[in-house]
Amino acid sequence: MPRSNASSSPDTTASYPSPDPSRPTAAVAIHQPNLFPRLSTLAKLYACNTRIVLDDVQFTRRDYQHRTRLAQLTDPTRTQWLSIAAHLPDGRATVIGEVLVAEPERSRRRLALLIEQYYRHSRHWLAIARVLEATLAAFDATGRIGAIAEASTTALLDELCWSGQTVMSSGLPSGNGRSERLGDLAGLVGATTYLCGTGGMRYLEPEYFDSRNIGIIPFRTPAEATGEIWATARRISALWALATVGPQGLTQLLSAVAAFNRGLFDLRPVTAY
Repeated sequence: MPRSNASSSPDTTASYPSPDPSRPTAAVAIHQPNLFPRLSTLAKLYACNTRIVLDDVQFTRRDYQHRTRLAQLTDPTRTQWLSIAAHLPDGRATVIGEVLVAEPERSRRRLALLIEQYYRHSRHWLAIARVLEATLAAFDATGRIGAIAEASTTALLDELCWSGQTVMSSGLPSGNGRSERLGDLAGLVGATTYLCGTGGMRYLEPEYFDSRNIGIIPFRTPAEATGEIWATARRISALWALATVGPQGLTQLLSAVAAFNRGLFDLRPVTAY
């Protein structure tokens, strides 16, 4: 799936299937593994009932699968890339789930040191440390970048007591076209609503969802309604938000975003502290 463009607006949804308000909603989000995902991505995952991890699509070096931007605790406009060195056994055709960590000890050490350097002075450091510990454990367990990125996302969602389910796309049969595949995956997990990012709205073919009676919602983060923390939500890792407001504060923020989108679909209540 192509990256979302934060500067572009989603296309009109007039031709897209709408959710059926008479049906109990099972909202799904489908996303590639992201290393310590951005706040905008985490918000979409938090709002869904089921997230499908696209672990069997082509790896892209210039995307967020093996890297993220860390922001300084006191100034989120000052950032630094944190990247895991990648080895592609099959060259450019390597899928995300098969990408290996190059120089694993060095990559592991650099990841741990940078995150500690940026956030150890946060009063919410213990939450950050738990996320870091779970991510580092994936280095030892798998040595695969997709699994490490997925572990970082799972750990962040765990800090927020997210109660949805996670499914890997590699374990599900689906078609080959982009929209056909997304429609198949959403249907296989029983989704009634697909949460789509602004980038996906530009290429999505709605007939693959309409034929499965799945509504499409363009997921939005209402920056004007939830404060300045969203100003860099599409640019920097959600680690900064966790370090700034803590698990309880971030849960409240993401619950507000889920409620904002709940005006478009009947999402079940989100578990909070």
